[in-house]
Amino acid sequence: MLSIRQIGVLGRTYRNFSRYRQILSILFRYGFDDLVERLKIDQYIEIGLQMISRHKRENVEKLTRAERLRLLFEELGPTFIKFAQILSTRPDVIPADVISELEKLQDEVPPFSYAEAKEIIEAELGDNIETFFSSFGETPLASASIAQVHKAVLNDGTVVAVKVQRPGIKNIIEIDLEIMLHLATLMEKNIEEVSFQKPTRVIEEFARTIERELDFGTEAASMERVSTQFLDDRTIYIPKVYSDYSGTRVLTMDYVDGIKVSEVEKLEAAGLDLETITFRGANFIMKQVFEFGFFHADPHPGNVFVLPDNVICILDFGMTGSVDKNTKALFVDILESIARKDAEQCARLMLKLGEYDEEPDLRLLEKEIDDFMGKHLFKSLKEVDLARMLQDLLEIASHNRIRIPPVIFLMIKAFAALEGIARLLDPEFDIIAHAQPFVKRAKLARYSPGRLAENLFTTVYDSLNVLQELPREMLQLTKLIRQNKMTINMEMRWIDTFLRDLDQASNRLSFSIIIAALIIGSAFLLAYSTPPLVYGISLVGMLGFSAAAVLGIWLLIAILKKGML
Repeated sequence: MLSIRQIGVLGRTYRNFSRYRQILSILFRYGFDDLVERLKIDQYIEIGLQMISRHKRENVEKLTRAERLRLLFEELGPTFIKFAQILSTRPDVIPADVISELEKLQDEVPPFSYAEAKEIIEAELGDNIETFFSSFGETPLASASIAQVHKAVLNDGTVVAVKVQRPGIKNIIEIDLEIMLHLATLMEKNIEEVSFQKPTRVIEEFARTIERELDFGTEAASMERVSTQFLDDRTIYIPKVYSDYSGTRVLTMDYVDGIKVSEVEKLEAAGLDLETITFRGANFIMKQVFEFGFFHADPHPGNVFVLPDNVICILDFGMTGSVDKNTKALFVDILESIARKDAEQCARLMLKLGEYDEEPDLRLLEKEIDDFMGKHLFKSLKEVDLARMLQDLLEIASHNRIRIPPVIFLMIKAFAALEGIARLLDPEFDIIAHAQPFVKRAKLARYSPGRLAENLFTTVYDSLNVLQELPREMLQLTKLIRQNKMTINMEMRWIDTFLRDLDQASNRLSFSIIIAALIIGSAFLLAYSTPPLVYGISLVGMLGFSAAAVLGIWLLIAILKKGML
C-alpha cells in the first residue's frame, strides 16, 4: 500500500524538503510564480521562498501557458507525467487548450541497467534468474517511467515478455503524492474557482489509480479477467500471464510479435484489413464498457497491436476502469436522452449521476444542455465527435459545480482513444452508429427476467435484514435513552447565518435602547439644569445628547451599508 500523509509544518516535511524545493524551483522556472503566491505555500510549510531560485529560461516567455504546463510536468518526472495523463481526461478541471497539450506528453525515459533489473527479478521470484529463463535480453524492448520490458525465453522454450518495475519508483511516487496532496489542500483553501472540484479528492483518486499500476499482481488479475470476458471471441487476443514467473514488481506474459495499430503502412503491406481492425477494436471497447462494466482505460495506439487475420491484441492493463450497475445505467440513460434531444431529462440525470454542495439552477442547466445539443447533434452522425461531445457535457457539469464520478472520465478516455484509432485507420467509421446497439442492449438488459429477479431478490433480502435488525436497534435506542446517553447531532447549514443575523439584530436593538436612554436622561438633565453648567446649560446633558447623536449616526450608517432600513 502507498503511504500518503498530509504535510504540515517543516518538521513533517523535512524528508521531502529537497524534492519540494525542486518542484517549486521548476514552477518558478516555467513562469508559475502567480500560482505559488496564490497557494501561500510559505505560510504552511515554513519554507522561505526567497531561498528558491526564481530564474526563468529565456525562451519560456515565448510559449503559451499550456505549453509551459506540459514542459513543467515532463520535467517534474514520472508521478506528475502520470497525473497529467489523468488530467488530460478531465475537461471539468482544466481547459481544452491545456488538455490538447497534455495529450502530447510522452511517457518515455532512459532505461535502467540490466543489473538492476536482474536484482529485482531475483528478489521477486526468489532465485537466480537462470533458474527461470534460459535466455534474457539485457537491452529492454521499451522503457517507461514505471517499468521497462525485456524479451526472454523460459526453460521450456516459450518466448515471453518480462515487465520489470523501475527501482525505487514506489518511494519517489510516495514523496510526490504527499507533496501533491499538500498542494491540492492549499488549492482547495485558497483558490475559489477550483475549490468546489475538491482537488484533494482528485489526488486521492489518482493515488488509488497509480497504486494499482504499481502492483503488477493487480495488472495480471486484470489481464486474466479480460481474457475470460473474450474467451470465446477469436478476434481479440490477451497475452497469457505466467503467474509462476510474476510478482508485485515483475510480470511475465506471452511475447507478442505484432504490428502497432498506428503503423498503417505496415498493416497494409501485411495484407490486413483496416476497416475490420477498426470494427473489432470498437467492439472490444463497447463490449467492455456497456456489457461487462470493466474496461481497459488506456487503449492508445502504443498499447494495441494487430496479429495475423486482423486479430486485435491489447497490452498494458495498468490502467483499468470498473463501473457499477447504477452508474452505468445512468450513463446509458444520459446517452439516450442526448440521442432524443431531451435536455430536461438529461439535466435531471446529470444531477442524479453527480455530486454537488448546492443544488444547481435546473433551468440554467437545461438551457446549457439544450445549447450543447444544438452544437453537436444537428449534423450527420459521421461528423459527431463522441469524445469531444461527452467532454463538452462534462464541462457543463463543471460550470454548474456538479462533480462527476471519476470512472466516467476513464470511459471517455477509452472512447477518445478509440476515435483516434478510427480516424487513423478508417476515417468513414461512424462511432455513434456503432455504439447505438450496445447502448440499446445495455438498457434492455436492465429489464430482462434475470435482472428483474435479481433486483427483486436483493430488495427482499435487504428488507428482511432491516426487519431482523429493527427490534435489536430499537432495544439499543431505548437503552441509550434510559441511560441519558442519547445524543442527536443535527447539521443545519442555514443556522450560522440565522444566528449571525439574530445577533446583529440584537446588537442594533441594544444600541437603540442605549441611544433612547441617553436622549431621555440628557433631556431630564437639561430640564433641571443639573450642574456643572456652561452658559446655564447642563454640561452632562449636552454630552449625553452628543453621544446619542454619534451612536445614532453610526447605527444609521451600519443599517444603510447592509442595504436595509
